[in-house]
Amino acid sequence: MTIGVGGSDVNTELEKIQNMTGNVKAIQPEEYKMRIQKAVSIMKAAGVKSLYINAGTNLYYFTGTKWNPSERMVGGLLFEDGSLEYIVPKFEEGTFNKFKQIDGKINCWEEHESPYQLFGKILKNKNISSGKIALDESAGYFLIDGLTKANPGYEFQNAQPVTTGCRIQKSENEIAIIQQAKEITMVVQRAAARILHPGIKAETVVDFINKAHIKAGISSGSYFCIVLFADDSQYPHGVTKPQDLKDNDVVLIDTGCRLEGYLSDITRTYIYGTPTEAHRKIWNLEKAAQRAAFDAAQLGATCGSVDDAARKVIAQAGLSGDYELPGLPHRVGHGTGLDIHEYPYLVRGNNTVLAEGMVVSNEPMICIPGQFGIRHEDHFYMTSNGPKWFTTPMHSIENPFGIEVN
Repeated sequence: MTIGVGGSDVNTELEKIQNMTGNVKAIQPEEYKMRIQKAVSIMKAAGVKSLYINAGTNLYYFTGTKWNPSERMVGGLLFEDGSLEYIVPKFEEGTFNKFKQIDGKINCWEEHESPYQLFGKILKNKNISSGKIALDESAGYFLIDGLTKANPGYEFQNAQPVTTGCRIQKSENEIAIIQQAKEITMVVQRAAARILHPGIKAETVVDFINKAHIKAGISSGSYFCIVLFADDSQYPHGVTKPQDLKDNDVVLIDTGCRLEGYLSDITRTYIYGTPTEAHRKIWNLEKAAQRAAFDAAQLGATCGSVDDAARKVIAQAGLSGDYELPGLPHRVGHGTGLDIHEYPYLVRGNNTVLAEGMVVSNEPMICIPGQFGIRHEDHFYMTSNGPKWFTTPMHSIENPFGIEVN
């Protein structure tokens, strides 16, 4: 039997888990202000007069204001002088004030009025009648369409060079929060492995993982959870009707949680019972590909070269070096932070250079059609000395969690 898999039950494992969030330090107003200053410096270098930040992740990142995007325009306008003004529906002004973390004038529009015209009025009040205006890349088409049609005198452009230019490199505090989120999810992953038994349903494991995250101090529970058994594991993001666990099945569990806005995302794949030679071969190949990607991820290397390194190992083993199956059908990894998938992406042809503070997943999943899939997913961040794991990669197919055995 695989070490660390099976032998316990839901109640026993939930009882063991304690709150792990006590020492987490939330992002402080000073850090939001530093982010704004960096955005301003990027804007000035690019000749951008104003940056529109839409409700959602970017508004939260720069101002600490938690506000979900909707059909009503809510956002902020950042200017070259570092000042910030908000655009908010009049009936939401009081609520927005309670969520607002960084001071700025609130400009309101009534339900029958156009927020797009209000946008232009704010710009003119700041003596901006022309020039480059960067619009949040996450804003809906309806909003971009409305803004550009109502304000034809400006040169609108994608704000992504500014927003990603700030978000792509994490601060020490951001990395510390992500580290804690991942440690929580690793505790949950190990506990989930122990509750497995023949006949258990995937939905039972999903429910346990959600409760375990809550027990560890994540009030919102799991941010997401994928549990796959046997040949279901060949499908990276799951199936419509997961099958129940049987002896000697592949088990793939991919889950994470949100802590102070930041996300964990860890996949563990192992065998419930005794692995076949095919299981062992692909499991070890996956480990080797993941290691090759990690070793290639040095400061100054491109994101594309990391993807190349993993594919080279897979191709040398006789599988596809491209995206065909059997082989690795998707990119090697993605950035993560406030969004589960964000820049940078470890994908072929991406010339983004790895720099200190970048956080990425390393998950060169190998899929064998009609049989199974193996995905080891750990994340690392770039330090001044190169890549550093947040979580220890899987140990061996016999002892995936590296449990010390006396």
